[in-house]
Amino acid sequence: MHSNLYYTDHQAEYESSARSYPRRFPLAIASAKGSWIEDVEGNKYLDFLNGAGTLALGHNDDEINAAMVDLIQSGAALHALDLATPLKDMFVETLFSILPKGMASRAKVQFCSPSGTDATDAAIKLCKTATGRSTVIAFSGGYHGMGHGAMALTGNCNAKDRVANVMPGVQFMPYPYSYRCPMGIGGEAGTRACINYLERLLKDPESGVTRPAAVIIEPIQGEGGVVPAPVEFLQAVRRITKELGIPLICDEIQSGMGRSGRMFAFEHAGIVPDVILISKAIGGSQPLSVVVYDRDLDAWGPGAHAGTFRGNQLAMASGIVVMRRVGDPGFLAEVSRKGDMMMDRIRRLQQEVSIIGDVRGRGLMFGVEFIDPNGPLDLMGVPEPSGKVATLVQRGCFENGFIMEKGGRNGSVMRCLCALNISDADINAAMTIFEKVVREVDERYRN
Repeated sequence: MHSNLYYTDHQAEYESSARSYPRRFPLAIASAKGSWIEDVEGNKYLDFLNGAGTLALGHNDDEINAAMVDLIQSGAALHALDLATPLKDMFVETLFSILPKGMASRAKVQFCSPSGTDATDAAIKLCKTATGRSTVIAFSGGYHGMGHGAMALTGNCNAKDRVANVMPGVQFMPYPYSYRCPMGIGGEAGTRACINYLERLLKDPESGVTRPAAVIIEPIQGEGGVVPAPVEFLQAVRRITKELGIPLICDEIQSGMGRSGRMFAFEHAGIVPDVILISKAIGGSQPLSVVVYDRDLDAWGPGAHAGTFRGNQLAMASGIVVMRRVGDPGFLAEVSRKGDMMMDRIRRLQQEVSIIGDVRGRGLMFGVEFIDPNGPLDLMGVPEPSGKVATLVQRGCFENGFIMEKGGRNGSVMRCLCALNISDADINAAMTIFEKVVREVDERYRN
């Protein structure tokens, strides 16, 4: 094989300038297993990027691979559009078995094109069709995809600044973020202020905001910096939308399939939405996205939403394995235990260093927000988020054999998206590297 540099340079010649991960991780992957990848030069890395959280059971899980090989060797159709197959029937039965009981008995499912972006677009079309309304409420910091419609619902302004005429009719609302509270208050008071603002806006006849076709929310914001919505906030959003007859869409594309320690992150608040967006891990490493929704919304006609690859049978075969394994209560309890173990360790590190501003998350979806302790303060009186510090940490981790992605404001948040079945030994190895690098970077800011 050639060197990493050969492949990355060659990639730069033929691939668009929109490529992102190779700029931070300049390697060419030769093989992968579990929580580890190996590049073409024989270097091994612990992988906490994990296909952006897609690989719930890590790379090349034996049971998933066997399910796909068995399907290929069986002679079954691998591409079925939206035609019925026995495998699809089994997939849907398994999917409905992991839904909250209050939703499973009323659920319908739409298979979409492979990406989560298409699930977002499908859900918005569905809710507009069912309600006859035209606008959508989203939340600052949210991420719902990079398609033209989904991007309009996404908080990140950099993605939209150079794209004219994204989908109109999107109203953004503040999302509770205690460390950098949009209301300048923080804590429970900040959460209540966000609730009051949303409720007043939707119920005030002079607010200037007409009743929307849907409210879309991530129960845990991912790309926005791993910010979990407080339980009280999710419960209030559900109450308000139900009172006003507004469909509530929970985007579980990244937080779903057990990553938070529950099968779906909204379950931490004990709510049931009208629509769930599911992608990434549900395909068991293969492309798949689905929209699950209450049958009262099923108002569209034949062909109202379509996608050539919505019948991906390999993804359904591997997705069944993921749902059955991850849906086990013992498995989910382990996700919570492992997440708590890592966050406790990082919070202890936070007490020793000056560059960690906040540690937050649920289960194996958590983030570490970095700051410049000598930098300017924000409205909450804490140092501004520092993408520069996070980049130094990310680069140091990579150089020590540990891959971890960034997100959040200014790219300041290092994010955990590891395999849900990661071993304690691999957790210890990853945390040892992370602690070492953070202490080294911290020394630069203390001197």
